[in-house]
Amino acid sequence: MTMRSTCAEPSSGPSGLDRELLRDVLSSFPAGVVIVTALDGERPVGLTVNAFCSVSADPPLVLVCVDKGSNTLAAISDAGAFTVNILAAGREQLALLFASKARDKFSALAWREAPGGAGGPVLSEDAAAYLACRVERAIEAGDHWIFIGAVSAAGVHEEPVPLLYHRRAFAALA
Repeated sequence: MTMRSTCAEPSSGPSGLDRELLRDVLSSFPAGVVIVTALDGERPVGLTVNAFCSVSADPPLVLVCVDKGSNTLAAISDAGAFTVNILAAGREQLALLFASKARDKFSALAWREAPGGAGGPVLSEDAAAYLACRVERAIEAGDHWIFIGAVSAAGVHEEPVPLLYHRRAFAALA
């Protein structure tokens, strides 16, 4: 088995690590694919992320990491709420659309308001599960913002399995 490795060296960049190697290492960790949605006034917005995880069960908290260059960042900050839509397998094109800077990502998409109005749109036909959240805390971290969300509503579809991302490719559970 061959393994590439590196140690922090001044010539490798500001962090001291080779950026491509770091990306390769991080992409080796399988992650679920989620679309984080919010409302910009009344206009729905969203982005694909794989930096999502549970923080606490009591109280129920989750976190998402949003790039500072994201078109959705201001909507999450201004609305103080977001929804995490855990994509179902087979929704790769939707994940790619929401990873883009396209202006109207919702034009041909079925969605509904989050229960109680706290959160962004729920992608009712494309999500294996969802969590509607109120922003509990926002933390600036490098080139991203970390949003810790207090879960106010949740739902799960029993049939679809979630879409996964591993080594820069989509996958599904067998």
